[in-house]
Amino acid sequence: MFSSFSSFSNPFRLPRFLSGSASNAVNIKSVQIHNVETLHEKRARTLKHLLKLNHVTHSLLYHRLLFHNHAPHFLAAAYLLGADSNHLKDVYDQESKELEPWHDSPGEVSTYDWREYLGKHEYQRAYLDFFEDELVLNGYDWRKVLEEYLFKGKAPLINNLIAGIGHPLIHLAYAFEISSREVAMEALGMAACSYNFLHRYLDDPSYFKPTSNSTQSPLEILCRVRTDKRFNGIFTHEGFEHIGPLFQQRESEFLEHWNSWHIADPTRDFEASQLAAAALLVASHKPGGNQYDFYIVHILTSSHAVRILLPLIPTKFHLPLVRQWWLFALTIYITQLRPEVRLTAVTDYDRKNKDWDWVNEKALHGEWALDAHYVKALRAMKTAAETWGDEDQFYLKAAVKFAEEFDGWGGFGPLEVASAHQ
Repeated sequence: MFSSFSSFSNPFRLPRFLSGSASNAVNIKSVQIHNVETLHEKRARTLKHLLKLNHVTHSLLYHRLLFHNHAPHFLAAAYLLGADSNHLKDVYDQESKELEPWHDSPGEVSTYDWREYLGKHEYQRAYLDFFEDELVLNGYDWRKVLEEYLFKGKAPLINNLIAGIGHPLIHLAYAFEISSREVAMEALGMAACSYNFLHRYLDDPSYFKPTSNSTQSPLEILCRVRTDKRFNGIFTHEGFEHIGPLFQQRESEFLEHWNSWHIADPTRDFEASQLAAAALLVASHKPGGNQYDFYIVHILTSSHAVRILLPLIPTKFHLPLVRQWWLFALTIYITQLRPEVRLTAVTDYDRKNKDWDWVNEKALHGEWALDAHYVKALRAMKTAAETWGDEDQFYLKAAVKFAEEFDGWGGFGPLEVASAHQ
């Protein structure tokens, strides 16, 4: 597994991801798709009803339009791990405590002007109404609506799913995995109202430039970023508010590292990125500390979302989506002050014969079973192990370590702390 972390030269001339050839495909099998609309077992019916209840009752964004509604993610993750109907209801009750009702938008959006309001959070209701109107016009075929509004145009929405700390990407993946039109339309609405400047790095090929020190190893690049003195001192604390200033102050330095990942073998290189995502969360955790980084966990859960989507979307979007995730991962890594990733913290961890059944039990019945990000992180590592085989038990060790040590989330900056208490 770890032998792939070596350097290669990269004589790029034209961004390869602009084509749709099979050589650019990440060849992995789809996870099992659960069509909750048609399944008759009680668990599936409960999930379907709770998703519809959330869809009608709760807004996509809340708490001054800063926080994202995770209820569909959490409900789907728990269901896919085997939660019974009672636990799904507990999950919904827990999540709904802080969610907020819908509020009218300043106006409506239409097929003629829908792009004019991209990035305006206050239009979340209008966007959801618009996409649901399109759903009706397309005979309730939610995949047709996605095809039209996610994949088409000069600046397709799919190139900005990492906006909003990756939540539109995660939302979309769960929509596909449980085949839910409600969650799919929510994902489109979330992508539209979260839209931000990061799209330009995927939409404009001029940002994709050759580098002299390319490598196929994301972990190697993270090590370089950590020791790059050009990032020293630009931030004094963690926090998502640094995302904009990072690109304002260090765009060229950032793009140098972003472009240094040479995707020569899309499938194997994506595998390396999934391992890096798990390592970032678990192997960067400080010894003796209990709280894990809230923003870095989104690197893992968004990587999981990419894994779900790749077999289900057009091939020409495979590499752009993987590179979009890498853009997000590097952004969060730097704004969270570039913690050291110590692989031995995972590889040398004694799991004491704990297996995936134990991990699953912790996710559904442990002390933190009603924490959405905790459960989603465990499921992401379990799915990665199932996808790649986990011969070295890296994902199992990481999941056991995370489950045993977890005692809440940290990594918040002063702005997030203050906002949470307002």
